[in-house]
Amino acid sequence: MTTPLVKDRIYRSPQALIGGVLLLAIVGWLGVDALLRGHGRTPWLALAALILLVPLVVAFTLRPAVFAGEDRLRVRNPFRVITLPWGEIAALRSGYSNEVIVESGAKYQLWAIPVSLRSRKKAARRQTKAESDARGGRTASAGRVFGGLRGSDGASGPSRAETDKIMDELRQLLEQRGKAESAQGEITVRWAYEVVAPAVAGAVLLAILLAVG
Repeated sequence: MTTPLVKDRIYRSPQALIGGVLLLAIVGWLGVDALLRGHGRTPWLALAALILLVPLVVAFTLRPAVFAGEDRLRVRNPFRVITLPWGEIAALRSGYSNEVIVESGAKYQLWAIPVSLRSRKKAARRQTKAESDARGGRTASAGRVFGGLRGSDGASGPSRAETDKIMDELRQLLEQRGKAESAQGEITVRWAYEVVAPAVAGAVLLAILLAVG
C-alpha cells in the first residue's frame, strides 16, 4: 500500500462549534420543556420547531469542515459537499470570505474557514509595531530577551490571522499537488439531504400548524 505524500488535514471553526453546542442546548431545553409542559397545540408547534431548527443549527455550526488530502480538497458546507481535485482548482481567494475558484470559473465558499476582519486588524497592528521596532533597532534586543517575535506557526515575524495562515497552507498544497496525475479528475457536488429533508419537513409541519390556527 502506498503511503500518502500528504497527511489529510481537517479545518473547522472552533467558534462555530462552541456556538453550535450552546444553541443546540438552548433550543433543546426550550423545545423539550414545551413538549412536556405545553397544552393544546403547543407541543406540536414545539416539535415542528425542533425538527426545523436542529438541522439548521447543525448545518451552519457543527457541520462545516474542509478536508485537505493528497489528491483532493473536500469542502463540507451547510447544504452541500464539494469534492475538488487539486488539478481543477484555479485559485484560493481571500477577501470578505474565503473561496475556492475552479478552472471553469465557479466559486465555492469555505464556510469552515470564516474570515475574521478583527483578527486581520490585530495582525496588521502587530506588523506595524514590529516594523516600528525594527526601524528603532529594538528587534535584536527583543529577540535576545524574549526569544524574538514569532507567530504561532513558528515563523519569524508577527503572527497573521489564523484563517489567513490556513489559506496559505491550502495554497501551498495546491502548488505542490496541482500538477500531480493522481490529483486530476472531475468536481463532484452532493446535496446534504440528511440536513435538507428534516428541515423542509419541519418547515412544512410548522406552516400547516400555523395555517390551521
